[in-house]
Amino acid sequence: MKTNKRTFSADPNGTESRGVATRRHFLKTLGLAGTTAAALPASLAAAAPVGAPQYLNLIRSHSSTAANDKVRIALIGTGGMGIGDTQTALMVDGIELVAACDLYDGRLRRAKELWGEQIATTRDYRELLERKDIDAVINATTDHWHEKISSDAMRKGKHVYCEKPMVQKVQDGHTLIKVANDTGKIFQVGSQFGSSIIVAKAKEMLKAGDIGEIVFAEAQYDRHSAQGAWQYSIPPDASPQTVDWDTYLGSAPKRPWDPLRFFRWRNYQDYGTGIAGDLYVHLLTSLHIITGSKGPNRVYSSGGIRYWKDGRDAPDIQLSIYDYPKTAEHPEFNLTTRANFVDGGGGGYLVRIVGTEGDLSLGFDTLTVRKNKFPAAPGMSIGNFPKDQQDLFVAEYAKMYPAHPELDGPKEFKYTFPKEYKGDRYEHFVNFFNSIRTKSPNIEDATFGLRACGPTQCGNMSFAQKKAVSWDPVKMQILSAV
Repeated sequence: MKTNKRTFSADPNGTESRGVATRRHFLKTLGLAGTTAAALPASLAAAAPVGAPQYLNLIRSHSSTAANDKVRIALIGTGGMGIGDTQTALMVDGIELVAACDLYDGRLRRAKELWGEQIATTRDYRELLERKDIDAVINATTDHWHEKISSDAMRKGKHVYCEKPMVQKVQDGHTLIKVANDTGKIFQVGSQFGSSIIVAKAKEMLKAGDIGEIVFAEAQYDRHSAQGAWQYSIPPDASPQTVDWDTYLGSAPKRPWDPLRFFRWRNYQDYGTGIAGDLYVHLLTSLHIITGSKGPNRVYSSGGIRYWKDGRDAPDIQLSIYDYPKTAEHPEFNLTTRANFVDGGGGGYLVRIVGTEGDLSLGFDTLTVRKNKFPAAPGMSIGNFPKDQQDLFVAEYAKMYPAHPELDGPKEFKYTFPKEYKGDRYEHFVNFFNSIRTKSPNIEDATFGLRACGPTQCGNMSFAQKKAVSWDPVKMQILSAV
């Protein structure tokens, strides 16, 4: 048996041994981006060797932006995500909200309650795109409207922050990529995990080889609440008079007024993309940034409607397997994802990346790094052989799996956000507005967005057809179902 070889070296010249290089990097670069500091649990601090690392700050990937360089925005889709996005965007210096759009009158009233009578409100997003005092729009509409509104906005000279998933259909993603390239407008997908300092730190550590080579990843996004299962509130005045139902349907099949399909749209494939589009896009976004991957080449998904039997056609539990091929960025590995909307244990979120020498576990606001070495002896497998043969086995084992003193000491380090950190969504908007102001590339453009949501659509196809689906991560195309 051969020992594992590292793809990424801590020493670009390859002159340091694996152990020395890895340990040196592990000790010197423990820290989080921006103004953060990492926290080492007391139990590990007590076990830390002399000269334990100082948790130094790293330079942010984006620069601060001047408050006098004002960017005027409009919100299209004044629901829960739209309001949350806008409130966060307004935390960034120099951002002003000019107008809001929604197809339900009550949300337009709410917009004025939140942001003042001076903002313009309308049901027709096209009115906002004609205004010269709007630089960028937040597109927080239903999934089936993402491409149309985003493309229209860029063609009218507006920059776009579009909620995830970027599109409902793969072909729409290629349209958005072309429009963004043709217009030169900044387009950023709103999967805020991409700007998380936890994700940035995990990327740095994986690239440096601190957990060896990636062999497997797993992610879960479980919930246990009505809201978590998309049972959103329906206002008592909801009617065809207060809601522009015909416009809402758009490219979806025509049907009579149904408040469930308007206010709880994520439950239906006509307007949303189910668990995969709502949640798995976040998970793939994090993984692709950490690994540098363009995506998997095969997806299989299963699940069903186990509890929320309310007429929805999107599953409330879904499990998927993604096969990632070997590339210049990473070795071959597999990813499993799971989301369960009736988790009696309370639910939870986790992304875990397993390497040959350790693992990285990412929570919403924590990063835990664990490192373990092989046992020093072969173990019970040699106990039924004569003593002289056992001695040979031990000697052979020591050659195949040499001791790594760099793995002695603390086996676990934990990082967490400092109190002053404003969150990944805030950082994501800072990235977006910085790209607008400096005309620089952003962290999640349309190509990245399609590579994150395309495989999740393969998962939905696999779930429906009960077959594995092949995906071309370079050309971003669905190939076949087998």
